[in-house]
Amino acid sequence: MNDLAIHLTEGKGKHLYEQIYEYIADEIREGKLLAGEKLPSTRSLADYLQVARSTVELAYDQLQSEGYIESVPYKGYYICRVEELYRISASGDRRRDTDGKRSWRPDGEKDGREGGKASQMGGKSGRRIDIDFSPNAIDMNLFPFGTWRKITREILSGDRKELFALGEPRGDLELRRTVCRYLHSSRGVNASPEQVIVGAGNDYLLLLLQYILGRDITVAFENPSYRRAFRIFSSFAARTVPVPSDENGICVEGLLSSGANVAYVMPSRQFPTGTVMPIGRRTELLRWASSAADRYLVEDDYDSEFRYRGKPIPSLQSSDTAGRVIYIGTFSKSVAPAIRISFMVLPERLLTAYEKSCGFFSSTVSRIDQTILNEFILSGAFERHLNRMRKAYREKHDLLLECLQPLLDRFRLSGEYAGLHVLLTSRAPAREEELLEKAAACGVRIYGLKEAALAPLETSCATVLLGYGGLNMEKIREGAGRLNAAL
Repeated sequence: MNDLAIHLTEGKGKHLYEQIYEYIADEIREGKLLAGEKLPSTRSLADYLQVARSTVELAYDQLQSEGYIESVPYKGYYICRVEELYRISASGDRRRDTDGKRSWRPDGEKDGREGGKASQMGGKSGRRIDIDFSPNAIDMNLFPFGTWRKITREILSGDRKELFALGEPRGDLELRRTVCRYLHSSRGVNASPEQVIVGAGNDYLLLLLQYILGRDITVAFENPSYRRAFRIFSSFAARTVPVPSDENGICVEGLLSSGANVAYVMPSRQFPTGTVMPIGRRTELLRWASSAADRYLVEDDYDSEFRYRGKPIPSLQSSDTAGRVIYIGTFSKSVAPAIRISFMVLPERLLTAYEKSCGFFSSTVSRIDQTILNEFILSGAFERHLNRMRKAYREKHDLLLECLQPLLDRFRLSGEYAGLHVLLTSRAPAREEELLEKAAACGVRIYGLKEAALAPLETSCATVLLGYGGLNMEKIREGAGRLNAAL
C-alpha cells in the first residue's frame, strides 16, 4: 500500500512512535484501514516520515502486541480483523469500536438476533477469539441444502411467468394461507390470510406500524430488551419508554404510569433475559390493552420453535379476544437468516388502517422466494428440518449445562430449557466488563446483559449471555472449560 500521511509534531506532547501508533490504531478502528491490507515496511515508512526506523518499529511492535496488526514472515505487516475489539470511550463505558455483526450495542450501531460469526480478536489482551458464544448464531450445518436446491430447481424448471410479475402487497396468498395453518397448529394463533403481511425481515414490518398506528404513539419496552426494535420505534414514535420488568416479565404498574399506548413484548421467551411470561401476567397485559381504545401489544415471537423441557408455550395472540395483539414472527431462526422472510398478523380492527395508509406498498419479498418457502413447508421438509434442529440444539443445550456445572458455585444459571442461549449471573458483586475481558483473554467471547439495557440496571451482580446455537459440541466443551478456568 502507499505510505501513510501521518502528521508528526516534535518537541512537545507525545513521542513520535506514540503518534504513529495512535494514527494507525484510529485508522483501523474507524475502518479506513481494512483487514488484510498490507502496511508500509518499517524502512519505507521511516524514510517517508523522516524518522528513525526504530521509531516505526516501536509503533509497529505496540500495534502487534495489542492485536491490531500481525507480522507475516518474509512478507511484512498486515491489518488484523479487529472489528470487535473493546476500548474505553470518553464516558468510561466499554463498547465495541466498529460495526460488528450479530451483537447489540449500547449506542445501537448494530443490533440483531439473526445469526453470528466469531470475530478474530477481543479484549485488551488482543488474543484471537476462536470460540464465540453468540446468543444469535444458528447452526447452518443443519440446513437441508439438497432439499432446498431440489425445490428451487422444480419451481424454476417450468414456465411459470406469474412468478416474475408483481405479487400482492401483503405477500402471495398461498404462502399466507400456509403461514396461517402453521401458526394455528404450532402457536395457537387465530388469523385469516387477510390479516397476514409478509415482509423482508422484522425491520420492514415494524416500520409499517408507523402508518398503521400513526406516529403519535408512546411505545413501552421491557428493560433490558431487543435494542434494534427499540431503535426502530424511536425513529418514528412520539416517545419510547423503558419499563421495569421482574421475574414474570414487564411490570403492568410501570406500563400504566408510563403513559404508553403500545407495548412491545416477547412473552414466550423474552430477549435477552429468557423470561417466560406466566398466564397471570399475560392476562394483566391483555386487560391493560383492552381498557382503552388505542392500546395495542406488539408480540415478537422470535424463537418459539425451540423448547426442550415442558409443554409448548402458546402465543399471547391466541388468548386475545379483543383484537389488541399484533403478532410478529420470522423464519430467520428456523430456516436461515438470509431467507429474510418474516410475517405480521394484524388484528382485524387494524386492517382498514393498513389498507388506507400502506396497503399499496409493493411486497418486499421475491415471489420466487415466497413460492420456494411455501413448498418447503407444504412438502413436510420444514417440519423434518425443525425436528432435526430441535434434536441438535437440545444436545448442545444439555452439553452446555453439564459443562457449566463447575461454575454454578460462583454463578446462577437462568434462561435454560428454551431458545439458543443461557444466562450466568454472578453470586457475588462483580463488574460485567471484567468478566468479558477475562473471557476474551482466554480466546472466548461472551456477551453482557447491560449491552441490551435501555436504562441503567439496578444490580451489583454481573450477568452474561452464552449462546450455543452456532457452536459444535467440541467448541462448547472447550469454551466452557476455558470459562471455568477464567471466571
